[in-house]
Amino acid sequence: MNPFYKNLALWLVITLMMVMLYNLFNQQQLSQNDLSYSEFLAMVEADRVSEVTIQGQEIRVTDLNRSHFKIYAPQDPALIQRLKDKGVTINAKPPAESPWYMSVLVSWFPMIVLIGVWIFFMRQMQSGGGKAMSFGKSRARLLSDQQEKVTFEDVAGIDEAKEELGEIVDFLRDPKKYTRLGGRIPKGVLLMGPPGTGKTLLARAIAGEAGVPFFSISGSDFVAMFVGVGASRVRDLFVQGKKNAPCIIFIDEIDAVGRHRGAGLGGGHDEREQTLNQLLVEMDGFESNEGVILISATNRPDVLDPALLRPGRFDRQVVVSLPDIRGREKILRVHMKRTPIAVDVNAIVLAKGTPGFSGADLENLVNEAALLAAKRDKERLDMMDFEDAKDKVYMGLERKSKVIREEDRITTAYHEGGHALVARFIPDTDAVNKITIIPRGRAAGVTWFLPEERDFRYKDQLEAELAIAFGGRVAEEIVFDRISTGASNDIKKATDLAQQMVRSWGMSETLGPLSFAKNEEQVFLGREIAQHRDYSEETARKIDMEVNDLVTRSYDRAKSVLTEYIDVLHKLAEQLLEKETILGAELDELIRQARPGIELPETPAEREETMEEADPSTPSDAETKTAADASADQSNDTPGNPPEDSDDTGSINSPG
Repeated sequence: MNPFYKNLALWLVITLMMVMLYNLFNQQQLSQNDLSYSEFLAMVEADRVSEVTIQGQEIRVTDLNRSHFKIYAPQDPALIQRLKDKGVTINAKPPAESPWYMSVLVSWFPMIVLIGVWIFFMRQMQSGGGKAMSFGKSRARLLSDQQEKVTFEDVAGIDEAKEELGEIVDFLRDPKKYTRLGGRIPKGVLLMGPPGTGKTLLARAIAGEAGVPFFSISGSDFVAMFVGVGASRVRDLFVQGKKNAPCIIFIDEIDAVGRHRGAGLGGGHDEREQTLNQLLVEMDGFESNEGVILISATNRPDVLDPALLRPGRFDRQVVVSLPDIRGREKILRVHMKRTPIAVDVNAIVLAKGTPGFSGADLENLVNEAALLAAKRDKERLDMMDFEDAKDKVYMGLERKSKVIREEDRITTAYHEGGHALVARFIPDTDAVNKITIIPRGRAAGVTWFLPEERDFRYKDQLEAELAIAFGGRVAEEIVFDRISTGASNDIKKATDLAQQMVRSWGMSETLGPLSFAKNEEQVFLGREIAQHRDYSEETARKIDMEVNDLVTRSYDRAKSVLTEYIDVLHKLAEQLLEKETILGAELDELIRQARPGIELPETPAEREETMEEADPSTPSDAETKTAADASADQSNDTPGNPPEDSDDTGSINSPG
């Protein structure tokens, strides 16, 4: 019901109640006592009555003492003459009648109530949006002009996707420009990419730029407990779209209704499949939907039904990937516009230290930095706030209250030092950025790396990563002649990496360039229930042997490095116990002091910087490839006792 009519009805009821109360209580309330008729006649005969008021058969009596009485008189023709004889003042009034509005109210009120109830239920049945009898109606929300508009200027770091969708906006603004050459406006655009990359933000930007009606709905809004409701909502959604054409319909998380059919979990009458079938028909069926453009977003394009992805339904599939270093810089600058920034804040340095961050992660980074600055009573956000916020986002807060045994601190120092030294002495590894034994989150210590953003990963680099992963475990074994549970996550990551090298990437000389990866799809994703293996038991044993050999060689490689540089390891551990945190440049200085004249392997970033200096014709882009203060990858787990809830105490993989 319209709020205006609700308020009108409320005030009408209040007014009627006030009139009734006034009618009941505003009459002259006389201090009356009831008399019998015989007593009244006796008072008249005794000359005790001074005045009477006759109204129908009701008589109000006033005696000589100004007391008031009320009686009900029968039909007595002699009464008037008797009162005249005694000199009583006689007042006559017509019989009392109820007000007209009270008569109308009493006679028509039940009918009015019944009509009002009937109108209420009819309006509820015909309206949409979560009301009675409207579960078959679409729950799409129409973006109004009063809401805060998002434009393409608010979207950064995904220029290719912006260009693709900018064409859609151009279609809607000037369709004749394209249709004059025989082209047609795309019917659907599918935005796909990892979570937090800005798919929904792009859709909002399209709504702000296009200037046409924009309907927004989630894929889960089609799901209901009643059979056929999802298909009904799809029909109603496109009916609304046709009425407002040209318009844009945005379905977020379309994988909720667009999953692959044929899983065998409900048959052809499965509610989800009915909804998908109706969506397929509405997008490209016998009836045309001219002027209605469907934009959908998902981070699971692999589970969508092939019929949904064909041209004519989703003509364009736009990949919204994680931003690179330049994209991260642009995203950071967009979010930094909303906060007061100190002069020492360098968005480029922050972008270098956040590889694998999505747009949502970067927005969260700026927000955490703002909260930290406010907590510290600062007027502006400085670089320290961003660095602390980055560490917090990666690993969590520092556990300052945690009581750490000295033995565990020493073990942690050697563990982290083992990771760092193996990484520094093996060629073609990522640069060590920071080593710390300050407990954060679930880890007692962290070794941060600065990974290079590569399109390819090579076998020698992967083997180096395996050796780095075992650096902490080997250091504990060499120094203490005992091992702890702190390397649990390192071992898990190394095993998974070795499995991928052998099974998926064909990096085994014995097995050759073959893939033995298992089909890991789940039944509910719409894949086959039965799993089968394409290789024999003998091949499975060879795979296990290759994985074991790969891991063993990497372990021995790390052991040989740390055995050779055991003196450097001791000094690094002493420094960590003293300072708790050592940066990458300080690590190089410590190594050169312990081994004068040593030549350290160049990191990929240093090599690229050297090449650019040697070629002055090439524009220097070293700023986008190196970082001194930015942390990146966590390469450690927690030495000592793992947390009670899990053995997963760290990660050696690069973010993203």
